[in-house]
Amino acid sequence: MLAELTIRNFAIIDELTFSFKDGLSVLTGETGAGKSIIIDAIGLLAGSRGSSEFIRHEEEKAELEGLFFVNANHPVFEKLREYGCPADEENIILRRDIYRHGKSVCRVNGKLVTIALLREIASALIDIHGQHEHQVLLNEEEHLSLLDQYGGKKIHQALSSYQEIFADYEKTKSQLKQLSQNEQENVQRIDLLQFQLNEIKNANLMANEDDDLKAEKQKLLHYEQLFKQLQISYDAIQGEQKGLDWLGMAMAELEQAQEIDPKNKEWYEAVSNAFYSLEDVARGIRDQIHTFEYDEARLNDVESRLNEIGQLKRKYGKSVSEIVEYAAGIEEELEKLQNRESHIEDLSKKLKSIELDLEVEAKNLLELRQHFANQLTKDIHKQLKDLYMDKTVFEVEFKTSTQYTKNGKGSVVFLLSPNPGEPLKPLSKIASGGELSRIMLAIKSILSKHQKITSIIFDEVDTGVSGRVAQSMGEKIYELSVQSQVLCISHLPQVAAMADSHYYIMKKIEKNRTSTTVKTLKNDEQINEIGKMMSGTEITEATKQHAKELIDYANKYKKNLKQNREKIYN
Repeated sequence: MLAELTIRNFAIIDELTFSFKDGLSVLTGETGAGKSIIIDAIGLLAGSRGSSEFIRHEEEKAELEGLFFVNANHPVFEKLREYGCPADEENIILRRDIYRHGKSVCRVNGKLVTIALLREIASALIDIHGQHEHQVLLNEEEHLSLLDQYGGKKIHQALSSYQEIFADYEKTKSQLKQLSQNEQENVQRIDLLQFQLNEIKNANLMANEDDDLKAEKQKLLHYEQLFKQLQISYDAIQGEQKGLDWLGMAMAELEQAQEIDPKNKEWYEAVSNAFYSLEDVARGIRDQIHTFEYDEARLNDVESRLNEIGQLKRKYGKSVSEIVEYAAGIEEELEKLQNRESHIEDLSKKLKSIELDLEVEAKNLLELRQHFANQLTKDIHKQLKDLYMDKTVFEVEFKTSTQYTKNGKGSVVFLLSPNPGEPLKPLSKIASGGELSRIMLAIKSILSKHQKITSIIFDEVDTGVSGRVAQSMGEKIYELSVQSQVLCISHLPQVAAMADSHYYIMKKIEKNRTSTTVKTLKNDEQINEIGKMMSGTEITEATKQHAKELIDYANKYKKNLKQNREKIYN
C-alpha cells in the first residue's frame, strides 16, 4: 500500500504530505482545488512523462516521494534484486525530482535509477485509472497478459514450458538462417574468419604471456635501481659485522643460556629460526645479483611482443585468454561454414523436430487460455449485471496466427457490445464515459486480485453515472479496497460515503499565492461534505439526514461484506 506521499513545489502545491491508510481513501473537494494534481503527481512518481511546467512558479525543482509498505513475498522484490536496488525491509521508497531545465532524477530506495526502471517497478505497485486513461485495459497488446494473470498458475506453467522450447526454436532458426545466407556472403565470411584465425595462431600466444612480459619489462626498465637495492639488502644481512654475524652471536649465547635456564629455550629457537631464514634470503639475493644483467636487446624484444599482443587485444579481446577463446569460436564457425551443407541438413531436421514439440505446447497453451477466457467472460458478465449493465456483452476474441512468438501463437482482444443489436467492439472504441467507467470497474474487480497491485487509484472514473448505478459503483470500488488499497477522487456522494478515510482537498491564498491543503474529515465533517456533494453549497437538515443515511447504509454494507467473507474463508 501507499503509506505516505510527499509533494513539494508541484503545480499549485507548495508542500503536502499524505499519510494514507489501508482500505478505501476518497478525495473530494471543489473543482480546481488540486485533486487531479495529486493524481498527476502520483503518476509522475510512477514514471509517466514529466515536464518543467509541473514545477511551481519561481521554484527550481519539484520533489515527489512515496513510501510503500509491501509484503516480503511480493514479486516486485525480485525486480529490485535483479537491478541491484536495496530491498532489505518490507517497504519501498520511490522518489523523483523534476528540474526546471527539464531533467528528472529518479531513485528507488535511495539508488539512482533510469525513468524506465522506475516505471517498471512502480507498475507492480500502482495502477492509475482516469476517465480517459485506462492504461492496460485499453492497450490491446496487454490483453493476453491480463488473461494469463487471470489463469494463474496453470497458464504460467504452460507458458513456461512453451517458452523453454521457443528459446531453443529461435536459436536453431537463427543458426540455420546464418548458414543459409547466399554463397558470396559465406565466402566473404570464411575469408574474414580464416584471416583472423591465422593472425591469432601465428602469434603463438601463451597463457598469461602478457602479464609475464609486463613484469619482465618492469625489471628491465628499472635495472639499476633494482640492482642497487638488492646489493644494499645483501650487504646489510651478510656483510662483515652486519646482520647475520650479530644474529649468529646472539644464537650462540642463547644456546648456552638455555642449558643454564630452560626458560631461554623459546628465545633460542626464535633467534635460530630467524638466523637460518635470513641465511636463505641472503643466499637467494646473492644468486640473483650474480645472474642479474641489463639486456637492452631483450627489452626491445619484450616491448615489441607486448605491442603485437596489444594489437590483437584491440581486435579480439581484452586479455590473452579472451583472444584464445575468440579463436576457438572462429574455428567452430569456420567448420560449420566450410561444411555448411551437412550442417544445414542437420539443423533443418532439428528445427522440424523442435517445431513439432512447439506446436503441441502452443496448442495446450491455447486450450488453457480458451478455457479461462470462458470463465473470465462469465465473471465479467456477473460484475456488469451488478452494475446494471446486464444487456452488455463481453467477449474474448482469439486472433490466430501462423507465427510463433514468445507468448504463443496469436493474440487476444477484449470486445464489448454495450447495447443489444450493437456489434462487438474493442474496449478502446467504446465512446460513452459512463459505460466505459463501469466496464473498466467490472474488469478491474475481476483482475485486480490476479495482478497483485498494492494500490489502485481512480481519478473521477465515476463520471457520467448517478442514482442506483452510482451506489453500485461505490460498492464495487469498496470491494476492491478489501484486497488492495484504493485511492479514489470522486464527485459521487455514494462513493464518498463508502470511504474508510475521507480527505478534503481545498485551496488557500496566502501572500497572493495559491496553494493546496488537505484535511482528514471526521464524522460531522464527512456528513457536511457529503451533504454539499448532494445539494451544492447550501446544506439543510434534510441533506444532512440524507448524507447520514448514506453513511449508515455504507457502514452496514461494509459490515455485511466483512461477515460474508469471514464465512467463506472459515
